[in-house]
Amino acid sequence: MRIKAQISRFAEREEGTIAILWAISLVAFLGLIAATYEIGRMGTTHSELQSFVDSVALAAAGELDGESTAITRATAAAAAMISDNHTFANSNNVLSGAGDYTLTFLSALPASDSTAPTAVTTNPRLAAFVKVDATPQTVSLTVMRALNTMRGVATTDPQISATATAGFTQGACDITPLMFCLPANWETTLDIGDMILLRSGGNGTAWGPGNFGFIDLANFQDASGPCASKGGNTLACLIAAQKSISRCVTTRGINTEPGQKNGITNAAFNVRFDIYRSTLNNAKNDPDFAPAPNVIKGIEKNGGGGGCIQGNEQPTSDTMALPRDTCMGAGTCGGNNRFGDGVWDRQTYLNVNHGGSDLHLPGLPAIQAAYANTRFGMYLREIAYGDTEPFAAPNKNAILNPILSETGRPQCSANMSTDPWRRVIVAAGVDCTSNPVSGNTPNVPVRQYVEIFLTEPVGDDGASPPSFDIHGEVVGFPDKTGAGAGTAGLFRDIVQLYR
Repeated sequence: MRIKAQISRFAEREEGTIAILWAISLVAFLGLIAATYEIGRMGTTHSELQSFVDSVALAAAGELDGESTAITRATAAAAAMISDNHTFANSNNVLSGAGDYTLTFLSALPASDSTAPTAVTTNPRLAAFVKVDATPQTVSLTVMRALNTMRGVATTDPQISATATAGFTQGACDITPLMFCLPANWETTLDIGDMILLRSGGNGTAWGPGNFGFIDLANFQDASGPCASKGGNTLACLIAAQKSISRCVTTRGINTEPGQKNGITNAAFNVRFDIYRSTLNNAKNDPDFAPAPNVIKGIEKNGGGGGCIQGNEQPTSDTMALPRDTCMGAGTCGGNNRFGDGVWDRQTYLNVNHGGSDLHLPGLPAIQAAYANTRFGMYLREIAYGDTEPFAAPNKNAILNPILSETGRPQCSANMSTDPWRRVIVAAGVDCTSNPVSGNTPNVPVRQYVEIFLTEPVGDDGASPPSFDIHGEVVGFPDKTGAGAGTAGLFRDIVQLYR
């Protein structure tokens, strides 16, 4: 009985209950600590991998410019430029090189993040995006494994990965809606000071180097500029207005229009030379269409009387326009006589317009040193001379002697632009050999934007339909560093993460 009573009393006692509860709770508590620790390690590993693939994607995407070497350069950039570290994964702590990721190039993005990409491409001209998948990294769950061993449960180490997708475009804003075919090896043959003869592409045939056409106006807007309210011909306005604000277009594909624009092309370009014809006939006193501060062109109104050239014209007897490259007159320029070498008859120009010497013209500032001995440099020096040399009214600040047929200042328009770059256009240069252009052609990649100084008024050859000729001098490549970079337009490389 006594033993029985003792057992009964022991069973009724509650002093040990808390110990039992603690023992049970300890297992759960240790499990929670282990899970929190291991989840934190996995989260850190994922964050490190995500940062790595984000950087790899941006480095690779920065090379996807639509050129034939784009994928090769993108692959090399990803492997050579990016190095990172991870903390908890089992492999080497350094993340660097192709062994730590996989690149997939895409021509388009899927509709949503949850949709797998299907527009995979190996064509460097179509590769607009790159998807980077990190090589999965194993994270050892050391604390969880120890706890699971006590519980008799197996532990599987997780693999952590990450993915990122990036793309590249280049925005070009406030440019002329004009494109032309570049010559072969233009990178080594086309330089500042070289003359270009652009001729409108014709009659549905494939274009060659030197042919030009227009960019589809759907790529342009002018919501807050002069072309928003002027009405009439939008193309003429976008070419002629001096302060239009256009929507940016990208180098990943412009849409072209046919090159034949009768009655538009020369009129739109020639307002810069104080010539107002056709659709621009009534714009001579509109400040939005003011001519350049230097309009020397070697022509005057036929028969005299008034300063407006609106149809009848004749060469001046005592002044001359800036000469073309000598090889163009000889028929020996490159690219079917369309691309010159920058050699022009400077002395004859000085003999006719400046009495044989340029000593009276101010020198170019250091920032414009690249234009020394170019036609654009002469044009700038003449403007500087006119700005500092007073003449008697009404020819005050004339560039040339007021007794000559041309003073260099506008005589038709009541306005004058103060921007020397008014006679510079920015045209989209296209590799027409790799990307044949004929009339309306969509998604044409731009190889290089080129700043072209108009050396003389635009004219046509009198044929039916006419072929319009644009003679100009290269003064810069806006999306590169150097003289003239971005002066006549606004250019931005846009590399961004999409996924």
